[in-house]
Amino acid sequence: MRTFLAISRALVGAGSFLRPPVVEARAAGGVAPRPAQPVLVPIRSIGPRERGRILKHLLELSERDRYLRFGYAASDEQIGRYVENLDFERDEIFGIHNRRLDLIAMAHLAFAPGDQHRDCAEFGVSVSAHARGRGYGARLFERAVVAARNEGVGMLFIHALSENTAMLKIARNAGAKVERSGSESEAFLKLPEATFDSRMNEIALDHFAQVDYQLKARAKQFWSLLAGLQEVRSGVREARDRTSP
Repeated sequence: MRTFLAISRALVGAGSFLRPPVVEARAAGGVAPRPAQPVLVPIRSIGPRERGRILKHLLELSERDRYLRFGYAASDEQIGRYVENLDFERDEIFGIHNRRLDLIAMAHLAFAPGDQHRDCAEFGVSVSAHARGRGYGARLFERAVVAARNEGVGMLFIHALSENTAMLKIARNAGAKVERSGSESEAFLKLPEATFDSRMNEIALDHFAQVDYQLKARAKQFWSLLAGLQEVRSGVREARDRTSP
């Protein structure tokens, strides 16, 4: 595991994935806090088997969050249709999981259909309320940029409501040009061509995310097994107490 982390740092050390997002904050005394230490955020490409987790994540969004994510206050039924119609063969879906394997943040990188310009893609993101303030939205955007770039995309689009300042800030910080038209805004980010480094970057990040997910899955299985054993022991102990004179 240490060897892999060393390789990962060597491959992506020049990128922004190992660096926490910049947070403008000051201590009570007016002294700027020390810079946070670099942190790896495992971002995993997820497939059709994750539809249930995706649906659960989106249904847990508040009415306000649904409005900002989809541009309207999507109902449960509308969210269900959105999840059902996700095209995992064409698009990329990225997710961040907690230790219980719950999906706490996800991004949808939608590529243009085959009969349209393949060099364009659109980005959308959602983060669970309890997981905000950790820079997950920005990290998912950075991960999507790498994937889009390696797929030959030259222009990444973000369509958002003008009041969705968090999303537009992520786009601006990445260098995107933002154009506002009333209540809606469009962000455009021109992407450079793929390189050997960008492809190796993606391979390293994918591998790290898979390793992290497997470790979390095994840990969850272990704790479930341990809980089951404890229930059995508790049942045996109670039975002994009932039958003792």
